[in-house]
Amino acid sequence: MTLSLNSRNIERFRQQIFDFYQLNRRSFPWRETTDRYAVMVSEIMLQQTQADRVVGKFLAWMDTFPDTETLASATLREVLILWSGLGYNSRGQRLQNCAKVIMERFDGVVPARPEQLITLPGIGEYTCRSIPVFADNLDVAAVDTNIRRIIIHEFSLSEDTPKREIQSVAELLLAKGRSREWHNALMDYGSINLTSRRTGIRSLTKQSKFQGSKRWYRGRLLKELVASESLFVEELEEKYGDCPWGLQGIIDGLVREGLVDEDEGLNGQGRVLRIREE
Repeated sequence: MTLSLNSRNIERFRQQIFDFYQLNRRSFPWRETTDRYAVMVSEIMLQQTQADRVVGKFLAWMDTFPDTETLASATLREVLILWSGLGYNSRGQRLQNCAKVIMERFDGVVPARPEQLITLPGIGEYTCRSIPVFADNLDVAAVDTNIRRIIIHEFSLSEDTPKREIQSVAELLLAKGRSREWHNALMDYGSINLTSRRTGIRSLTKQSKFQGSKRWYRGRLLKELVASESLFVEELEEKYGDCPWGLQGIIDGLVREGLVDEDEGLNGQGRVLRIREE
């Protein structure tokens, strides 16, 4: 990477971002709290989901599961009912697994350090940094799709620039002491002004068409199971027999992930699926 960042260029860029933020900042309920658990919930909900779609789910979630203890002690069915509509149901399951691990290892308190957070289920390189950024104003750089796109565009980098080099630039640009505000400003700048459509910069993880996709069939099966105590596989095969991805393969995947149990029905009535109860 050939990039020269001097103090003047860095300060000019920061001012550009903060000026935009002052005039265009968005308001979300998770920006009104520094509770680490609430921030963790919002960050996992926001993964691959538009912020506007998350608002109602976040508020309902915090009403029902206001802390790690209530979430850890809930049934998987309760979690999936509330998660329904956000997509990627396994994220809801991993969020609950996070709460269980936090109860066991951290006395119910969401850890504050990235090196601790990354050991939790479903917490990756970005989220282990973003949680303490937004909850604790920690001076670390968290790079998501928006921030990656901003850095590539504003500093004329190749889209193939390795993640570690993007991370290095993000750390140089970080407005220390204002980490929470800085990251919120970058998020809004990328979401409102420097969009992927405007820049043509592709996301590293492009979602496939949802309707009729494998993920769509997974979601439909889980929605059916959440609404029922149990369902015969034969019923599901009649309804979703046109699944081009192989219905049994999807069922097997749900079983492996611990979302669903598959058992033989009573009196030889066929195989039965139900949401796993722990």
